[in-house]
Amino acid sequence: MNSAERQTVHHWGFIWTGALVGLLGFILLGVAISGAGAWAEVSTALGLSLVGWGGLLQVIDGATLLPVQAAAGEAPPVLHLGFLLSGVLVWLGGWALIAHGIRRAPESTVGASPAAGATLYPRLARYRDFYWSTLGAYGGGILLAELVLVLLQTVLSSGVPSTELGAARDAGGGLTLPPTGAFAISLVAAAMVAFVSGFIGASRAQRLALPEATIGVFYLGLPVPILLTLMERIPSLQLQLGYRLREVTYVAGLLGRPELAYWLTFTGLVLALVLGINTGFIAAGSGRVDLKLGFELFVARRHVAVFRPSLLLGTLAVLMFGIIPPLLVYFIIRAAEAAVERTRIRSLGLSDPLASSEALHRLKLREQSPTMMMTALSVGGVGVGVMALIIVLSVMSGFEADLQKKILGTNAHAVVSRYAGDLPEYAKVMETIRKVPGIAGQTPFIINQVMIASEGNVDGVIIKGIDPATVGEVTDLPQNILGGGSLDILYTPEKILSRAMPEEDDAPAKGGAEDSGDDIIRRAGKPTKPAVLPGIVIGRELAASLRVVVGDRVNVVSPLGTELGPTGPIPKSRAFRVAAVFYSGMYEYDSKFVYILLKEAQDFFNIQGATGIELKVFDIDDARRIAGQVVKALGGYPYRARDWGEMNKNLFSALRLEKLVMGIILSIIIVVAAGLIVATVIMLVLEKRKEISVLKALGVSDGGIVKIFLAEGLQIGVAGGLLGLFSGLAWCVFIEKVGIKLDPEVYYIPALPVRIEPLQTVLAVVIAVLVTYLASIYPALKASSVEPVEGLKAE
Repeated sequence: MNSAERQTVHHWGFIWTGALVGLLGFILLGVAISGAGAWAEVSTALGLSLVGWGGLLQVIDGATLLPVQAAAGEAPPVLHLGFLLSGVLVWLGGWALIAHGIRRAPESTVGASPAAGATLYPRLARYRDFYWSTLGAYGGGILLAELVLVLLQTVLSSGVPSTELGAARDAGGGLTLPPTGAFAISLVAAAMVAFVSGFIGASRAQRLALPEATIGVFYLGLPVPILLTLMERIPSLQLQLGYRLREVTYVAGLLGRPELAYWLTFTGLVLALVLGINTGFIAAGSGRVDLKLGFELFVARRHVAVFRPSLLLGTLAVLMFGIIPPLLVYFIIRAAEAAVERTRIRSLGLSDPLASSEALHRLKLREQSPTMMMTALSVGGVGVGVMALIIVLSVMSGFEADLQKKILGTNAHAVVSRYAGDLPEYAKVMETIRKVPGIAGQTPFIINQVMIASEGNVDGVIIKGIDPATVGEVTDLPQNILGGGSLDILYTPEKILSRAMPEEDDAPAKGGAEDSGDDIIRRAGKPTKPAVLPGIVIGRELAASLRVVVGDRVNVVSPLGTELGPTGPIPKSRAFRVAAVFYSGMYEYDSKFVYILLKEAQDFFNIQGATGIELKVFDIDDARRIAGQVVKALGGYPYRARDWGEMNKNLFSALRLEKLVMGIILSIIIVVAAGLIVATVIMLVLEKRKEISVLKALGVSDGGIVKIFLAEGLQIGVAGGLLGLFSGLAWCVFIEKVGIKLDPEVYYIPALPVRIEPLQTVLAVVIAVLVTYLASIYPALKASSVEPVEGLKAE
């Protein structure tokens, strides 16, 4: 028996005993470490021990840190020597027992076979168990892809640090891109690097080389996402790397969970590497690069016949109208056709038995085989998954777009303010901001929290001093005024109609805001002209809560800037008259926001200037970069600018995370359909063993066989993806045009919103095709392993 055929013998008594002894040693070591309180120091070493390069890093760490600690007089943690030594010895003893329990079987005394020493098949003679070059291609490729992603994202988001591009970048040009656009470009470039690396490695080994891929991904691919994940949890790493990777962490933070973004991106790069490995094996698995697909596609089309009109139309009918109605129609038609045909065959058999037999044989050939039925189910499963993914993501995008429109219609795209204090020089600041490219509008504001009271109720609100002349350049407040009102009424409060007294004269009453007579006395005497009070604009929900309408009086009470009264400090209070009511469609804004003139807010809060300046930009996705350019134009500190994404980060991050999770959950439908594809292709392999053997006997390589069955799986994925795309878009258009009515009082929208985003729609189809492609790899490899002799043995 050759030594290569020797088998391993396991003595399970030694193995289990060694495991228990090793566990005891680990407990003793844990007691020693816990007694010294050294888990924080030891956990790093234990974590590094899990990876192959951890030992090297520990040696370097010990060689560099111990002399430093000795020079600084730092003493290492005091460990309990008895527990430590006994734990180490018991631990080593346990592993020795495990090693003793795993042995090689003794060599056989039987001599060599008659074929010993014969010339091997050339391909077998060239076979190697491990390719270091392939390991370098896989591991180096995934590491290089991660570095390309990080560096390219940083460069494209923050610009190239060169003097030549400095002026262009400050002017809004150069290589600076919005973070999301920079991430898309960086991800595509990194995926291409991973794909090419996998292709080169598989072409070099002429096989999939799974051990090399596993080692490369684990030892060279995992450190970067692990480091980024730890950076979010370890303050020291955040201080050292956070400012260098701020563009990367910002994009990852758009999901609300940066760690999830890191690992999803890593998974995408690994997927690109796997696709490159599989493509390289198919192209060069036969020993030469063969990218031709004509013959394989022809065979695949004949095998599965996915693009049959009956199959496609039937599947589309199921997707559009549901399962039950099309199936009922289908079975009724097929049953009627079969009954008519069999009646004709029986009648023909009375006169010509041979022709009747041939007709019966043709009828049986037209009946679908189990494989064809599995193919139809696979296409339908992929179509259902893609359709559900498109519909749900489009509806969620509709809600997100509606919410974003309402938020950005009420709030600014960016806000410029000081780190502390107000902006008394806001006019000068606005002149500087006006010169920055990309700014569509700006307006000053003052904002504070106050109490508002009417005769019917009291509520806490956010009061905002605005400039009616410029607020329309930034927000949709002028368009949201109900009843055809205008913000210009704030300039002329004497024109606000009061319900207390019919309008008799357009002239303002004497005394203005200071004329505050007793209501009871005024009612008892002669009616007088109501006092002229400054105007205030409130939301529809707040008006309903306070039970006021346009012209009613309300009191605004501020705990800030209290005044001295006879009994001590009292909150500042001022009367206003409701000048208009607005409706934004957001309950939070309609119930909590009120607006007054900027000058009235300056007098009420005793502020010289403004709290800040609201900005509107032409490209909302580029608001972060433009806000940074504004701060640069203002000279930096003490000015700062926050964009709408930062101010509403939690809300939009939750929406993106919800959409991502929903997409992943719905993708499980496609995964289930991928299981059907695996079963379908395996059944095809079992049915076509003879044909596979004939093809291989005629010289078709293993890569060619793999191409055939991968093409069959891809046809199923493409057909299902296209049917799902068509039906999903059709349902979205139906929902958008016909509409699913909602209660505006509950949902604040009249119908279910739909927004078809081309990128995510295409992505749904791409996911379906990729999943079906990956699901076809295993059956294709099984088909390529069929030996011609085994397939033709029964012939």
